[in-house]
Amino acid sequence: MANKDYVKRGRGTQSRKSAKNKAAPRRKPWRSGLLALILLGVFGYGLYLLSQDPEPPTPMAQPTQAKPQAKPKSILPPPPEEKWDYVESLPSREVAVKAKEQVVSEIPYIMQCGAYKNGKDAEARKLDIAFQGINSKIRKKEDSSWYRVVLGPYKFKRDAERDKHKLQRAKIEPCAIWKETQ
Repeated sequence: MANKDYVKRGRGTQSRKSAKNKAAPRRKPWRSGLLALILLGVFGYGLYLLSQDPEPPTPMAQPTQAKPQAKPKSILPPPPEEKWDYVESLPSREVAVKAKEQVVSEIPYIMQCGAYKNGKDAEARKLDIAFQGINSKIRKKEDSSWYRVVLGPYKFKRDAERDKHKLQRAKIEPCAIWKETQ
């Protein structure tokens, strides 16, 4: 059997181009421009005719005699009477407020920021606290082998809390606050 190419059969490149050219007629651009000019002229002429049109007469035109008209009575109700007297009464009122007095404890507060078996560790913690600008002490009881790093005494608990928060921001924790018992 002979090898035939059935796909390309019947397709001629020249005949196809000539068919396209015959099918689509060339448009002429001057026709579109002429149409746009005609429409623009008709629109302009219409505007001109509208501007030349006289104004219609008004049906309410009457002789120029002006008659004084009486004022119409007000159909609004009278303004309501003010029910509230707060404008006058508030400045004359005074409220007495008693502020809470700070409770001063007879027993002062202390804060402990560590307990160590070794004295060198306690000294290192005391040095860290001193870098924050706070004074501390190392306490060791006679019957104990623990070294405690203690701050205070504080007269008010809020002063101890202030120092505790300052140490927490410097990553020195845990610190505990309690009333001193000796």
